[in-house]
This record gives sequence, C-alpha cells and structure tokens, in this order.
Amino acid sequence: MRIAFLADPLEQFKTYKDTTYAMMAEAASRGHEVHAFEQRHMALEAGRVTAQAARIHLTGDAKDWFRADARVVSGLDGFDAVLVRKDPPFDMEYVYLTYLLEVAEQQGARVFNRPEAIRNHNEKLAIARFAQFTAPTLVTSDAARLRAFHAEHRDVIFKPLDGMGGAGIFRVREDGLNLGSIIETLGGNGARTIMAQRFIPDIVKGDKRILLIGGQVVPYSLARIPQGGEVRGNLAAGGLGVAQPLSARDREIGEALAPVLWSRGLLLVGLDAIGDYLTEINVTSPTCFQEIAQQTGFNVAGMFIDALERQCG
Repeated sequence: MRIAFLADPLEQFKTYKDTTYAMMAEAASRGHEVHAFEQRHMALEAGRVTAQAARIHLTGDAKDWFRADARVVSGLDGFDAVLVRKDPPFDMEYVYLTYLLEVAEQQGARVFNRPEAIRNHNEKLAIARFAQFTAPTLVTSDAARLRAFHAEHRDVIFKPLDGMGGAGIFRVREDGLNLGSIIETLGGNGARTIMAQRFIPDIVKGDKRILLIGGQVVPYSLARIPQGGEVRGNLAAGGLGVAQPLSARDREIGEALAPVLWSRGLLLVGLDAIGDYLTEINVTSPTCFQEIAQQTGFNVAGMFIDALERQCG
C-alpha cells in the first residue's frame, strides 16, 4: 500500500516515543510505501485536493531517522490511505483541514480518522455522549454556574476545550484559592466555554490511556502518573507512563465505546480514564503506542497496521 501521513514536521519527532513514527516503522517493515506531508503542503486547485508529498525512507538511526525524496504533487485519492496525525490545537485552521479532507474523500481518498468524525468529536465534549461513564461535569461560559459547580463539589478541575498535553488545566480545592482568576482566564471573562469536572482522587494512580483500534480494545493501558506535586498526568506535563493490563472497568468502558466510535469513522481512539471515570476521547492524534509496546511487548503499531490493511488492503 501507499500510505500518506498528514503530520507535523518530521524533524520534530522524538522517535523513541512518537506514535506516528511507530506507525511508519511498522508499515515500512511490511513493505508499504510511506509518504508524508504537512497541512501547509495541501491545496484545493481546479476542484481537486492535492498535497506536495514526499516518500519517506527510514534509516534506523534514532536521530537522523529518515531520508525524504523530492516532494511530488499528488491527489490524495492516489494513496491507499491518508492518516491524519496532526496535533492540536483544534483551531479554525484544523477545521479548514477537515473540510479539505472531506472533499478529498468525495474524490475517492480513504482518510483515517475520517475528517467529519474528527470534527464532530471534540476531545473534551465528546464524553457527554457517554455520560454513564463520566464524573459530574459542567460545560459553560457562565461564571456564576462555574462558581456554583465548585461550591457543590468543593474540589474541581477546570480546563479549556481546545488544549492538549495538559495545557491550561487547573485544580481548585475547597478553599477556592484563585477560583475567580482561573475562571476569568480560561473563560476570557465569559467569551469562551470551558469545562469543569469534579476532581477524581484516583489521579494519583494515573490518567489512563485506553486505546481503541478498528473497533477493538488494546488489552493494556498506559497510566500516566503525576510527578512532583503535579495534578496532571500527561506525559507532556512530566507524567510517568506505566503500562498495565486493563481493569474490569477500563474494559467495560472500552468495549462499550469501541464499536460505536468505529462505526462513526474513528479507526484510532485514545480514551482517557481516571479511576472508574471517562474524562476525554482523543481522536486527532492519539499516542502511547511505544510506551505500551516497550513495557509489555504488545505490538500496538502492528495491531493498528493490521486494522488499516483490513480496510484498505
């Protein structure tokens, strides 16, 4: 197969942990062609969606890890699969990207995750569709309601709806220290909608990443455990990643959501769970393949490429 990765600059990859790199390496090991381009390389011209894509050759070196052929303008329908691996922020540029990819789909391109599904599943708000698995949650721009939610639950996490890697997450305890300032800052004095969730004490055991691939649940999660007094377990915020078998509750959540999300066009999903509660549904560029593989021996990238081959092979 000819597989095109729509990704951020390859020069920025940390190959020892990057999930997109793991996908590329697994695909190349099976003899598939690996191509790559960035959003800035895309265009809609004369009614056709194209990209200046380069074929990528992996070197096996951890730092100088790839060689790229000259970029060639190609219609996205000329690839067997286009994998969307661009990180947030999910801003209007990202929305425009999904529009272009939808046009490409109409022209025959196979895009994973499907652009409409990415756009329709905000990574914070999508949990509202599965409220039976969530802790008490409020989404609003109304400062009075946010204050009332804190008054009721006493220990609350506040976060923006468009961040990643733990950016912009605040915990406000019972004393309410900085509550007003945090609500004003995140909410832009009422201009932006934000999320409040009751604090889940099990965060000390980790913010678990549960991976869903092609409607199936990966049997291990990665518990990202906060370090040094942090409330955030995200690896980008310094969390320690510990792979572990799924708990009964993890599996219950995963098996309930996997077929539903797959039916909506989401080949790869990263659920976040703290304790027994679902907290986020990540659909843009879910990670943690390598950490799970390195600690358990389970080839997550292999499971992913298997699923991709079933769809496109």
